[in-house]
Amino acid sequence: MSVSIRPAHGSDLPYLYEICLKTGFSGADAEALFDDPYMIGQYYAAPYLFFEPEFCFVAEEDSRPRGYILCASDTARFIPWFEGEWLPLLRKRYAEDHPARSDFERQILATIRRPLEPDPFAEAYPAHLHIDLLPVLQGKGCGRALVDTLVAALRARGVPGLHLGVGAANVNAIAFYRKLGFAALKEEDWGLVMGMRL
Repeated sequence: MSVSIRPAHGSDLPYLYEICLKTGFSGADAEALFDDPYMIGQYYAAPYLFFEPEFCFVAEEDSRPRGYILCASDTARFIPWFEGEWLPLLRKRYAEDHPARSDFERQILATIRRPLEPDPFAEAYPAHLHIDLLPVLQGKGCGRALVDTLVAALRARGVPGLHLGVGAANVNAIAFYRKLGFAALKEEDWGLVMGMRL
């Protein structure tokens, strides 16, 4: 089995949805929790490929994407685009009467409907990311390779910092980010905001 890291392509979109869903519950499979299997990826994965594909990369195993890192290099620019261009249709699709299979799906529905606020970390750490790997690629160095690939691309663009959010229950991810050089910036009820200076 060969694993490679490459820039994401439009044809990878179905795999981004799959990976997002199968890692969506603090790193665990969320497939059984959703009436709409695309919902979580509509918020956390797909928009990045449309907004700034040059900062999106996939980890492939035998020519099939099994992991990704997706990034907006300028969060302050991403937020109004996301709010104005991407979310209106989602909010129409996922209206108040949309069915939900679980409390977690209801939580994602609420997140989609909630107006976005300015990101307080966007000035010092302008970029933000989402990274997910299916279990078959975990523990093989693919996560580090994805982060290294993204960091190199951001540095080449002159981006000074990078941040992310991670749920408190996802202890393996927190340990992984610390090992890569991310530090806790703020503790929230739901988890940590972590950042890295580039």
